Amino acid sequence: MNTAALTRAAVAAAGAALLVGGLTACGTDEAGGRAGGRTAAGTKAETPADAVKASYAKTVAARFATYQMTITPGSGKAEQLTGTKGWYPSSTGIDAKGGGSDNQVMIGDVIYTHSDKPVDGNSWMKMNLNKDGKARSRFNDDPADYLAVLLGQQKVTLVGTEQADGGEARHFKGSLTNADLIAADESTKVMEAANRQYLHEALKDYLTLDVDLWIGKDGYPVRVESVQGTKDGTTKVSAKFSGFGTTAPVSAPPADQVADFDDVMKGIDDKLKGVDDTLKQADRTLKDAGLGGLDGS
Repeated sequence: MNTAALTRAAVAAAGAALLVGGLTACGTDEAGGRAGGRTAAGTKAETPADAVKASYAKTVAARFATYQMTITPGSGKAEQLTGTKGWYPSSTGIDAKGGGSDNQVMIGDVIYTHSDKPVDGNSWMKMNLNKDGKARSRFNDDPADYLAVLLGQQKVTLVGTEQADGGEARHFKGSLTNADLIAADESTKVMEAANRQYLHEALKDYLTLDVDLWIGKDGYPVRVESVQGTKDGTTKVSAKFSGFGTTAPVSAPPADQVADFDDVMKGIDDKLKGVDDTLKQADRTLKDAGLGGLDGS
């Protein structure tokens, strides 16, 4: 349940294979075709791969951004989300009520949900999705994820320069198959090994991934449109990002305000067992007194 992981099924982890295709590909010109030439000054023109790699490095350093996101699954019922995205480690905050504060938070594999009706005096409930000790893979729909899947991809082209959210931005486009997504090459070594592992495992479930990405003048990705195809169907994601490097981090609520879902459920199970034992004892007492059991027998 991260925005995508927080609201649709998260995909699962292992493996250390690399991602995506070759950084050594020829570049493209402003119209999106092949370029790879040199500028009038004799310096090599920036390719789409160069632009994506530079934006990735800058985005990784920023660590957090705000987002506005619309997720539309195959059913066609769109869900609109706003909040904060973080990466490495992945985190998501959802401002479900539009009040400017997160009502649901996911940090790594742990989800925290705020409730107006406290449980055992706690206004937050947490659930750990990593009960078996095996880390899940995830595609977090964050800016770093989208740049990572495009790292070095030969199929990425520069559509042109456009206006995006009030500013000028370069529009890049890539239509990738499963083979493209999991192909290994040197370009992905710009990512840390653990991050490659997470993303690689998540992308194994993707049959296709179409991405339109806009990079602003400051080098940050400001907008993404993606169509994610898996065996379970197609999901469309439209997202806008801002506040790189200035957005407050996603953080877990104070421990003294958090109830653990497993502990709460265990308490309920214990109470139910106690009720069941009481009923069984009452049934025996009635039968021993010759009054029949609770069922009248």
